[in-house]
Amino acid sequence: MSSETPKEAFVSDQAVSNEKEAIPASDREHAPLGRTLTNPVAPSHDSNSNNGGDGVINLPPGWKYKQFTIAGFKLPWYASPSFQLGMVAFVCFMCPGMFNALGGLGGGGKVDPTLVDNMNTALYATFAVVGFFGGTFINKLGVKWTLAFGGFGYGVYAISLLVSVHYDYVQVFNMIAGVLLGLCAALLWTAQGTIMISYPHENQKGTYFAWFWGIFNMGAVIGALIPLGENINVQVNKTVSDGTYIGFIVLMFFGAFLALLLCNADDIVRKDGSRVILKKNPTWQSELIGLWETLKFEPFIVLLFPMFWASNWFYVYQMQAVNGAYFNTRTKALNNLLYWLSQIIAAGIWGYLLDRDSLRRTVRAKITLVVLFVLTMAIWGGGYAFEKTYTRESVKDPSFKHMDWADDGYVGVMFLYMFYGFYDAAWQASIYWFMGALSNSGRRSANFVGFYKGIQSAGASVANHLDAIKLSFRAEFISNWVLLSTSLVIAAPVIFMKIKDSVPTEEDLQGTDETLADVLPSGHRAKVAEV
Repeated sequence: MSSETPKEAFVSDQAVSNEKEAIPASDREHAPLGRTLTNPVAPSHDSNSNNGGDGVINLPPGWKYKQFTIAGFKLPWYASPSFQLGMVAFVCFMCPGMFNALGGLGGGGKVDPTLVDNMNTALYATFAVVGFFGGTFINKLGVKWTLAFGGFGYGVYAISLLVSVHYDYVQVFNMIAGVLLGLCAALLWTAQGTIMISYPHENQKGTYFAWFWGIFNMGAVIGALIPLGENINVQVNKTVSDGTYIGFIVLMFFGAFLALLLCNADDIVRKDGSRVILKKNPTWQSELIGLWETLKFEPFIVLLFPMFWASNWFYVYQMQAVNGAYFNTRTKALNNLLYWLSQIIAAGIWGYLLDRDSLRRTVRAKITLVVLFVLTMAIWGGGYAFEKTYTRESVKDPSFKHMDWADDGYVGVMFLYMFYGFYDAAWQASIYWFMGALSNSGRRSANFVGFYKGIQSAGASVANHLDAIKLSFRAEFISNWVLLSTSLVIAAPVIFMKIKDSVPTEEDLQGTDETLADVLPSGHRAKVAEV
């Protein structure tokens, strides 16, 4: 939306007249101008009654707010949270989704994972620094440009891997590509997380995660089909074909271009007419200070930092020490496919359960933490039984036979790897939902997500380095199990003491220069209550 367009919707006298005729007298005092309501609007960000879809809000002028009907189904307007989240999901489908598919093969598709371990160490070290301050960039530059630039680095990373297959003297290019992707990915993921937890209403945040994670991981699923089709007859462990890399490169650059079509957060209008809470005129100074203000506002967020650190730590063990080391090429590709499919299933289940309004949000948060702990013990306990069957040294022995999907015993290991994927989605969904339950402010959410992605990437950088220096598979496994379980215990005070059933809009406005008049439509009950 241009700066000239006010945040209040434009309403004609005729529209007001028509609205008064359509709304019962008892409800008129709560009805925003230009909107027909069948139920009064809820007083917070929550929209449990689904009021937003029952009436017609008077949207600002312009193509971004036009609605079209196809086969009787009314599509959301372009600058709506659902449409924009769908676009972001497809950007991530093309960029990090394909990156995950490539990484899921173990070693970035190469037999020896050392190069990719070193690239990823540089990647995540850069990501950690930039990501921690990512909220500052998002709040100053906007989500569109940060997402578009963020997508660019994925294609360069894949190009560097393709070049390394044919030339041994391009390690400098590989490391530069790793650093560049660290910068780009930090911006992309901070922007994505900001959109996912600040655009929807409180009672939709789990559902939005489910939709995003499902579409995003379909990228990894389709990406996994590329190497599976290319290598379906390869029953030894070897580097994937050039065609595999080229397919990834094309899709990644397309995703970066798609991000240029996004709206920025100040254009977004929700179904009830409310808007995303932002700072009107952010400066680099104000947003750097905002990092400290975010910690001051919610100091308990630091107790989630161990969960953040653990959230990418397990990828290295699962993809390098399990899939990359134990299986042959075609079976690695199949495992990769099943891993990401399991994430889609888990996201759907987890997102739906997190938004079940039959239980208060405080109760759901506590149940989520307990269930995560039980899953940690069960799934990683099964992983320990498998881990004892081989070592880093044994898989390098020429006599070691890498497992094929036709071998006896494969089905059990296959399900273990699928449960690893399920667990990953549940872990990420819970973190996003916990952060979303602490605030609805777009500005504060950007900083929460920046902390999350920065600390997450610092952990991933250390994990990749430990794998590169050939830490034993046993030590890698134990580090995962201990870190995951203890981080849940440390997070308990946040979940039990700080998460509330709803966050008042006034609380979210703290630290911004916006008011209720800026973010809520005329007649919204939260505004009426202030009169």
